[in-house]
Amino acid sequence: MKKLIFKKFYINFISFFLASILIIGLIVWTIQAVNYFDFVSQDGHGLKTYIYYTLLNFPKIIHRIFPFIFFISLFYILISYENKDELIIFWINGISKKNFFNKIFFLSIFFMFIQIILGAYISPKSQFVAREQLKNSNIDFFSSLIKERKFIDTAKDLTIFINKKKNDGTFEEIFIDDNREKNSRMIIAKNGFIINTPTTKYFKLLNGRVINNNNSKINIFNFEQINLNLLNLNSNTIIVPKIQEIDTKTLLSCFTNIESNIYDVFDCSNNLKNQIKGEIIKRLIKPIYIPLICMVCSFLILNSKRKINYKRNNNLIFVVVFSILLISEVSLRYASKSNLMVFIYFLIPLVFLFLSYLIFIKKVKHV
Repeated sequence: MKKLIFKKFYINFISFFLASILIIGLIVWTIQAVNYFDFVSQDGHGLKTYIYYTLLNFPKIIHRIFPFIFFISLFYILISYENKDELIIFWINGISKKNFFNKIFFLSIFFMFIQIILGAYISPKSQFVAREQLKNSNIDFFSSLIKERKFIDTAKDLTIFINKKKNDGTFEEIFIDDNREKNSRMIIAKNGFIINTPTTKYFKLLNGRVINNNNSKINIFNFEQINLNLLNLNSNTIIVPKIQEIDTKTLLSCFTNIESNIYDVFDCSNNLKNQIKGEIIKRLIKPIYIPLICMVCSFLILNSKRKINYKRNNNLIFVVVFSILLISEVSLRYASKSNLMVFIYFLIPLVFLFLSYLIFIKKVKHV
């Protein structure tokens, strides 16, 4: 009977948690997806790259909201059980409040490890793959980016200025600064238009002049027609992985031997030491706050709805847990300042967890 009761509790909690984290995650993901649309509207990447990139950033969102959703889910389920008198079923069947706490505490340990896996492996891996997708993608919507009287420098080492854009897709008074090859060149043309097919893409320029700069030697010639290749344009979008996109193993090895580690995708330098330390703390130490959240929420089972101060105590518990979440976020930026701060950041949740447990056990004896 006891196993069935706890099974129902676990199912209710996990179902509410999964539904909440999915809904909130999708809301945050939608807002971010709108911001990421600049990859198409300003950087010229294709819709496939945009969709792929936004989807791969979803695990990062789940990782960030995970502790908050855990808190809301546990708080809601415990309040709901008390309001529906379902907690009484536990006590009637001989389940002590200490035993009840032990069950949900071990559940919080399980969720803590899920948070660590998300932060240490899944989230950085998906973000790294997303960055690689940007790195390997071309500018597919380059022609749509060209506007009148505006310098277009979306493509790396290529700047285009168009004085007039006609309704038929042709351009007038064109200036191009092309530094994609070893020898730079400037092109001035009276007219031009873009040819875009599945196999080729180029800017056909008419009636103009090319100014080549070959090792400070200037070479000028006129032309009636010339084609400027637009295939495989590289974007100015940042393609170097950020620290939060590097796998945990690399960060740990970089931090422990920072001067001798050189990586193809990551500049492991001494000036990034604090940032690396902060990222490691966020991935491996911050999840320890989840059991502390569980500990404080467990005081809800000591608070009967028949008591006069029932709502006030619930509000107090909510404020305390929310403050813990806030402190864990704010103090994260200071934790990487020194090894002592790292130790303090690690020690704080453990100390408060121990003290809260002593208070809980003492109150259980008097309930």
